[in-house]
Amino acid sequence: MINHVGSSSGDPRERLVALASERGVSLAALSRLIGKNGTYLQQFITKGSPRRLAEEDREVLARFFGVAESELGGAAEKSYGGKAKDGWVEVPRLALDASAGPGSFSAQEVPFDTFRFSARWLREQGLDPAMLSAIAVAGDSMEPVLRDGDEILVDRTPRPLREGIHVVRLGETLHVKRIQAARPGMLTLISANAAYPPVEVPLAEVDVIGRVVWKGGRI
Repeated sequence: MINHVGSSSGDPRERLVALASERGVSLAALSRLIGKNGTYLQQFITKGSPRRLAEEDREVLARFFGVAESELGGAAEKSYGGKAKDGWVEVPRLALDASAGPGSFSAQEVPFDTFRFSARWLREQGLDPAMLSAIAVAGDSMEPVLRDGDEILVDRTPRPLREGIHVVRLGETLHVKRIQAARPGMLTLISANAAYPPVEVPLAEVDVIGRVVWKGGRI
């Protein structure tokens, strides 16, 4: 359990903990994301050191979570929440791959670009722009459904686990697989390519990042 220093309803430390919990990412991973040692943000939250996040660190974290910098103690006008502009929403593309094969190291979850989607279309699909990210597929284990290099839209909205194609994290790697409930306490990861047999893993070892809701790629 994390003890907060001087937390309040508007405390950026409290908000950071909540965002990390919602996204399912550790404070150590977020510390490495901003180029610090693994205990940096834990000390920020529990010991109040540093007293405030540096501007460049706050921007990286705000972009990662898709929120306004004000939620982390910064300027209110700087927001990365996927807001609609002229009927369009900019969804962040993350600089990592979801492996459809042996796995992809997921250390740099930093937006480097965006895809623009119609705000109306997203509403029709029941998708919250703030909970969407786009990443690339690597490998051939999901062919022909998903091919190497395809871009996928991942909905990170917390929901009860259900069958379908998801991005999951095992250890330090991301995978894109069809998931299926197995025997109690276990989850089956299924590839579309018959050359890759199903894999059964303990549910406690799988972090379900989000459901794949759209794909795009070259013909």
